[in-house]
Order: sequence, then structure tokens, then C-alpha cells
Amino acid sequence: MKKHKGKLIFIFLLLVSAAFVFPVFIVLMNSFKSKLYITSEPFKFPTAETFAGIFNYTEGLAKTGYFTAFATSVFVTVLSVGAIVVFTSMTAWYLTRVKNKFTKFCYYAFVFSMVVPFQMVMFTTVKTANVLSLDNPLGLVILYLGFGSGLSVFMFSGFVKSIPKEIEEAAMIDGCGPIRTFFLVVFPLMKPTTITVAILNAMWIWNDYLLPYLVIGSDYKTIPIAIQYLRGGYGSIDMGAMMAMLVLSIIPIVIFYLLCQKHIIKGVVAGAVKG
Repeated sequence: MKKHKGKLIFIFLLLVSAAFVFPVFIVLMNSFKSKLYITSEPFKFPTAETFAGIFNYTEGLAKTGYFTAFATSVFVTVLSVGAIVVFTSMTAWYLTRVKNKFTKFCYYAFVFSMVVPFQMVMFTTVKTANVLSLDNPLGLVILYLGFGSGLSVFMFSGFVKSIPKEIEEAAMIDGCGPIRTFFLVVFPLMKPTTITVAILNAMWIWNDYLLPYLVIGSDYKTIPIAIQYLRGGYGSIDMGAMMAMLVLSIIPIVIFYLLCQKHIIKGVVAGAVKG
């Protein structure tokens, strides 16, 4: 009975996986078809008549300025994820180890920020960014740090609760101050949660369209914004070039995910520890 149950679960999960992979496969397949056939025959394999080779890719690269947008996306994503990981892990450690009303209030403020929809603060965020001259890639990193702090602090706090205080006390007895104790002792122990936080935030920031569009507009195009500019007048879209650019935008983040995915479950479980 258990054997059959295991097989049924495996088949179900296989079907769910196929449902998630199927749209990506359709995008990949259509990226090699002539744009005239993508809309009329979206689910058919390319034939001798519909096959466009790498024309869509070369056309997309020429129209979007892909490499410039790629560099901007890498800059924003790497700095944002790095800032989120470093600052939120330090914050979570402090909020967990220092018990008073202020730290308790701050912790629940971070948790509450997770349930606030971006649309509620969208206009005030853009106005604040303009007033403080944050409407540039570096300013965008600061905004992402703010929006990514809620979930990250929550996950890091859960993991810190599982770290014995005796390890930190031993480091302090050996002469380490708070900063050295954190970076030499605590932070290395956070590796599973750190990788999980990095993956989740990298996937979100890399694919985000709305915040970069509202804050930096077309002055510094990230990849999602560059792809959006393939839309022409009166709603016309170069579907071939768009499919090709979507494939190129997916590849880096998929590679990053595959390299780190084995740490996700470990990090999520570790971050679920209750104190």
C-alpha cells in the first residue's frame, strides 16, 4: 500500500513539475520560429517553413541593447542581494539576542512589512526616491534592501534561535567583540539560510519589472524593461525577438538556482525553528 502511495505521489509531483516547465518549453520552442507563426501556431514544433534559426536572437539583441541591460540587471541584483544578506542577517542576530521592547517591536514591524502589498506604498516610494535622488541603479539597491528585509529578517531570526549561545559566549571569552563574533562565528553557521535568502531575493529582483520601471524608467534599463520596449505602436509586438530575449533572461537565474537549489529546503527548515 505504501509503495503504491509513493508511486502516486511521484506521478502527481511529476505532473505538477511538467505544468511548471511547459510554459518555459513553449517560450524556448517559439524563440526559434518566425514571428509570423508564433501567434497562429504557438504549440507546434518549428518546421522547415517556420524555423527562423537564431534570427530572433540577433534581432532581439540589436533592438533591446540587451548587453547593457544585462550589465544593469547584474549590478542591481548582485549589490541588492549582497546588501540584503549582510544587513538583514546582522539585524536578525541583534533582534534575536537582545531582548527588550524595542527589538520586539522592530521584529514585528519587519514581519508586518511582509503582508503590505507593494501597490499600497508604490506612489510614496517613487516620490521619496525622486526627492532623495534614489532614481538610479545604486538608489534602486537601497530600495530593494528595504523591500527585501521583511522576509529575510524573519528567516534569519528563526535560524539564529537554533544557534547555541554558548558558541558566541566562548568567542567573546577568547577576545572577540560583537562584530568579530558575528562574522567569524555566527555568520558562517548561517550558510543554509544565507543561500536560501540569496536565491529567493535574486529571483525576485532579477525578474522584477515594476519597481525599476517606476524608479529609473528608461534611463537605466534592466532586462525586463528592455524586453518590454519590444512592444511597438498600437500594441504591435515583435514576438520572435521577445521570446528570444525571454530565453536569454531566464538562463542566468536558472543556472544560479540549479547551483544552489540543494540548500533551499535545508535553509527553509532551519529558518522555521521556533524560539
